[in-house]
Amino acid sequence: MKNNLEGKLMGVAKVGEKGQIVIPKDMREMFNIKPGDTLMLFADIERGIAVMSNEDYVKMAQMIFDAQKEKFEE
Repeated sequence: MKNNLEGKLMGVAKVGEKGQIVIPKDMREMFNIKPGDTLMLFADIERGIAVMSNEDYVKMAQMIFDAQKEKFEE
């Protein structure tokens, strides 16, 4: 894995016969991804695929709900 800048990594992952990929070890360590973790995948035909931990997605969704709640309480 090549580390060009602090906190940045780049690498490759080969897609297996079942459509599975292996997240490189350095990236799993960077984001504390452990076996059994759930990851959210977001796809955009023009921008590609983004991966987010389920926990971060839940936190983001809660922030959106809280912001909407505050808007209606004004």
